[in-house]
Amino acid sequence: MKQSSRGFGLIELLIALALSLIVVLGVAQVFISAKNTYVSQNTAAGMQEDARFVLSKMIQEIRMVGMFGCLGTVTDASSAGDFNASQIAPISWDNANLKLTLVTADVGGTGGTPTWTVVSDCKTSATAYTGARAISGQISFPIRRLIYSFSNNQLLMGVGSGTPTQAVLVNNVSAFGVLFGVATSTTDVAASSYSANPSNPALIRSVRLTLTLRDPNSRVRDQTFTVVAALRNRLQ
Repeated sequence: MKQSSRGFGLIELLIALALSLIVVLGVAQVFISAKNTYVSQNTAAGMQEDARFVLSKMIQEIRMVGMFGCLGTVTDASSAGDFNASQIAPISWDNANLKLTLVTADVGGTGGTPTWTVVSDCKTSATAYTGARAISGQISFPIRRLIYSFSNNQLLMGVGSGTPTQAVLVNNVSAFGVLFGVATSTTDVAASSYSANPSNPALIRSVRLTLTLRDPNSRVRDQTFTVVAALRNRLQ
């Protein structure tokens, strides 16, 4: 008679369990790696979207800096008499307090109540008033004073004269910087150098913005975004 078949021994069973455990650990590692990759990519995409929103908004406003209507001379009839000062320096960067101030035309009138309104017949007269203003037979140009500031890892924005209340645009900001592209003379079209505080606003040709965002959970490295916006209107 043939010898009866025997079952698995203890050694064979331990080897089988060890191999199964290795396979399970390998599958789990692949799953964890795929999940971490998804989370980091999703985090990076969110940071890019935040930067795209903020920088594209600022670029649009920078391009309209210094646009005060259809005439070059505007009479200041604002209640505080502060429009003329904004005409002289429609863009400035306070490097000590990390504040960017823009005086820009409100394209499409979608920015809420303007800081000033320039009312003009586009022939002989243009007058700036505080707030919204409309006069029959004349064209109204809404003008806003915007202040962007970097504080407590947040980029904030306020609208209005004086020191307006600021709202948070984006969180988890580790750095924000502004440089101006400056021409050699007022007749030059292109910028030849960059400066944080140019002495003559009439030489400003472009603005370089740098924004660095940080992931508070350290899933991805800090992301730095840089854009350059050319001015469409020559400053005084």
